[in-house]
Amino acid sequence: MAERNEFAVVTGASSGIGFELARQFATNGYDLLIVAEQDGIEQAAADLRRDGGVQVTAVRADLATYDGVEKVYAAIRTSGRPVDAIALNAGRGIGGDFVRQTGLAEELNVIDVNVTSTVHLAKRVLPDMVARNAGQVLFTSSVASMMPGTYQAVYNASKSFVQSFAEALRAELKDTGVTVTSLMPGPTDTNFFERAGMQDTKVGAGEKDDPALVAKQGFEAMRKDKEKVVAGSLKTRVQGAASKVMPDKAKAEMHRRMAEPGSADQDAD
Repeated sequence: MAERNEFAVVTGASSGIGFELARQFATNGYDLLIVAEQDGIEQAAADLRRDGGVQVTAVRADLATYDGVEKVYAAIRTSGRPVDAIALNAGRGIGGDFVRQTGLAEELNVIDVNVTSTVHLAKRVLPDMVARNAGQVLFTSSVASMMPGTYQAVYNASKSFVQSFAEALRAELKDTGVTVTSLMPGPTDTNFFERAGMQDTKVGAGEKDDPALVAKQGFEAMRKDKEKVVAGSLKTRVQGAASKVMPDKAKAEMHRRMAEPGSADQDAD
């Protein structure tokens, strides 16, 4: 029998970092199951099939719901294939003053997508990997996980959860054949800031990293079994290094200057 390609799952794969991660897997010979809530997931699958010459299954599911995550796991089981790698990348944000501007439903949706679905899908997929004593896991965290998120309070907190969760799982699984890596991008040129309502902020209007570069660095870190990688430009990597030594109060004030509503106009003035 012909040798089969390895099989990878990527969530949040219709665009941005998720699509570029899927492209990294495809060009390295992985068959794929890709997931997103948006209908663009079908076009993403078509593009990946054309560019990578691999099998790609698209699953449209709302990962903010329990049933949405279960739909993804059911699709994985239906494939009949072991998951060699999974990129738990789906995430979203919301910008604004937590008390006076943002809505509760929006903030809870951030938690459902970034935190709850990540834990839920990991709980389904990782036991299968451990049973086989093989598999690679890539969590998309963020440089934001390292600092208080003034005007992005829930988003940054959610990414701090993901970062801590990834590092804990890595420690728990160190004696198995399953590896865990966290990808920590900075501001990246995706639809994140538009969806978060942050186009009028300094960070939303500013220069951003190339998602293809971020994904390549994350994929390579996963393949090399690195604990984590601050990915993107030199500026982002310097910011990540600085965040290790800056006091939280200073980081919160720095984040305020980047994420305060209207700060893009103030910066222009």
